[in-house]
Amino acid sequence: MILALESSCDETAAAVLDPPRTLLSSEVASQVNKHRPFGGVVPELASRNHLLSLRPVIESALVRAGTSVTQMDAFAATSGPGLASSLLMGNTAAKALAATCAKPFISVNHMEGHLLSPFMDIPLKPHVALIVSGGHTLLIKVNEFGSYGKLGSSRDDAAGEAFDKVGKMLGLPYPGGPEVEQCAKEGAPDRFEFPRSMIESGDFHFSFSGLKTSVLYTLQKIGTPDPQTLADLCASFQAAVIEVLVTKAIAAVKHCGMETIALSGGVACNHFLRENLHEECTKNGIELCAVTPEHSTDNAAMIARAAAEKLARSQFTDLSEDIDPNLTLAH
Repeated sequence: MILALESSCDETAAAVLDPPRTLLSSEVASQVNKHRPFGGVVPELASRNHLLSLRPVIESALVRAGTSVTQMDAFAATSGPGLASSLLMGNTAAKALAATCAKPFISVNHMEGHLLSPFMDIPLKPHVALIVSGGHTLLIKVNEFGSYGKLGSSRDDAAGEAFDKVGKMLGLPYPGGPEVEQCAKEGAPDRFEFPRSMIESGDFHFSFSGLKTSVLYTLQKIGTPDPQTLADLCASFQAAVIEVLVTKAIAAVKHCGMETIALSGGVACNHFLRENLHEECTKNGIELCAVTPEHSTDNAAMIARAAAEKLARSQFTDLSEDIDPNLTLAH
């Protein structure tokens, strides 16, 4: 069994997995309410709360799994990318447990965890991965575990970052992404003509900074929006982001000659994105493997899933190896 920890940003998480894919427990302690007054994640506050939450989260995961630390065959933790002070908390704790129990330690790339999260219950297969989160927007060609090729990424803001910034711009609570989606349910997605940046660029890269600026200029023109206008702004912005994501993902699958798209990352919670991507996949005869909502945001289950693949290949990590806040998944 594997005990995995995730602490790359502001979620403290622990999970126990019986390889290759039997998840016995997954616990997450969120810090959203602690960071909401600041309108974003405060690194020092995040790391202090990881320190307070790690032990109870680990204990809860073990109890729920009906096991103990001494029964673990390996310990895993996120090594990057993420906030350095946050990464150190989970990474150091997992190393300490591995050393104490004389068991292997496995470092996991946070993005590789997201990449594998749609395959919690099924074997990994060749596919194109669309990873959409607050910090990343990536299209990755996946041949097999460990064999990845980056097709495209955001040239500026990640899609989730754009959602959060536009939410803040519109006066919505932090985090803005879920608030924008909720507000958009009552809005008209065609009321405002926002740009679909790079949708016809001929490559698989993204850009959302110009879209964010367009929302700002529109807001300056109309002043304080009434509730319906606010909903229309959210719906029109959301439609622009998702049209680009879906169009590029479908094009990438066709370009690679593959048959499957895997959707993951925090923005994969967005129902409009899931519905639109599913519809386009159906039209084009493409299989969609979408992460379940509970495993889309940061969690340790996905870290355990990636660690299980490494454990099967005896890909262990030396305890002297450091974290890497700028760790990349593919070039």
